[in-house]
Amino acid sequence: MEALNLSRRQMLKSSACGFGYTALAGLSAEAALESQSPLMTKTPHFEPRAKRVIFLFMHGGPSQVDTFDYKPRLNKEDGQRLPFKAAKNIEKSSQENLRLMKSPWKFKQRGESGLWISELFDNVAEHADDLCVINSMHTNGQSHGQAVMKLHTGSDSLVRPSVGSWMVYGLGTENNNLPGFISICPSRGHGGVRNYGSAFLPAAYQGTAIGDADTAAKEAQIRFLDNNGASVSQQRKQLGLLQAMNERHLAQVKLDNEIEGVINSYELAFRMQSEVPALMDLNSETKETQALYGIDDKTTENFGRQCLMARRFAEAGVRYIEVALGNNKWDQHSGLKNGHERNSKMVDKPIAGLLADLKQRGLLEDTLVVWGGEFGRTPIAQGKNGRDHNPQGYSMWLAGAGVKQGHVHGATDEYGYYATRDKVHIHDLHATLLHLMGMDHKRLTYRYAGRDFRLTDVYGDVVTEILDT
Repeated sequence: MEALNLSRRQMLKSSACGFGYTALAGLSAEAALESQSPLMTKTPHFEPRAKRVIFLFMHGGPSQVDTFDYKPRLNKEDGQRLPFKAAKNIEKSSQENLRLMKSPWKFKQRGESGLWISELFDNVAEHADDLCVINSMHTNGQSHGQAVMKLHTGSDSLVRPSVGSWMVYGLGTENNNLPGFISICPSRGHGGVRNYGSAFLPAAYQGTAIGDADTAAKEAQIRFLDNNGASVSQQRKQLGLLQAMNERHLAQVKLDNEIEGVINSYELAFRMQSEVPALMDLNSETKETQALYGIDDKTTENFGRQCLMARRFAEAGVRYIEVALGNNKWDQHSGLKNGHERNSKMVDKPIAGLLADLKQRGLLEDTLVVWGGEFGRTPIAQGKNGRDHNPQGYSMWLAGAGVKQGHVHGATDEYGYYATRDKVHIHDLHATLLHLMGMDHKRLTYRYAGRDFRLTDVYGDVVTEILDT
């Protein structure tokens, strides 16, 4: 056999092809893995106005007549009887004793648009010309449990996929190293994990929780993300063996959503280790940015951290992010003044900081920010200084991608009790959110138990009047 007479240069030149092949094989394997992933980026039904949503959930139900729905007549007739019948949940024996209660806070017209906003949200009011306020929301369910589930899943009684899960199911993720749906410090009650669960959708579409409402945002983590007992290469080998066993089992049973969910979640969790810790390290932000969110103030630090995390995850490609002032904090059946002032002080500056930060980074152009609770509160007094639940009429606002700026849609009656003009049901809101993300809520369906399901069930209309055309 004739020996090869190659110089060192020729040998390296020849073997370099092998290096390229090895790299290509690795990239091809990764691409194949991504193409099989249920989280791969999907084409929307039509051109979207928004790429992502940040939902600021005010658990407990903030009072519309004390925040964004100014009612001069309510103030003028303070202490007088309600001049019409209250909602059905009020006992008949109590109807004659119901008294109107004025707002303890002053309202002012803000910005060039002249939106009426109370002094509870003086910082948010600086962004009045970016807000699209809906003052005619209404929903089902007098109780928190019903209304919270309706807001998050479109159903007040059955287990259904959450809004964020539908979003990721329809669009996939923009970053394969991150979940498509994240819930930051979610509430533990009134649905709990169901509020960010995927129900009958594949498990890959469920939300990933960072801490919970009982955990300080500074300490909140994604559980079991760290593995300090093994190197990255060792973990990759362990995961490869585990995934091979799961794949073999899946081939035997043919179809099993739980096994598929485990396979996908293990792979995503491994990739998350390289990106999530850096995203959650807020020390990389400037002092000016941290101060913008109120992280330098004890009162606003916790919610400010949540809002800043939300911006960082949004910037990194997460589709749907929920930030919660959780565990029923806005539920003031008594002590309205102290309770609502405490809550507004915690969230007002961080929310304003989020809007300002998104805007200066150009992210507000394709990020939709949504603010609101599961319902509002009555304009009549409960006891001496509280307000009861009010799903009959309340306020929410949107800002950013695709919605009108400095705009008010709909109205409640002169006292702020019932939605009366251009009413928006929670199904309509969901249809509109999906529309802004480029999805037709009637076409976004999933077949389960012999029928096609959708977020809006058989209801819902896009609120075209609030769209910035």
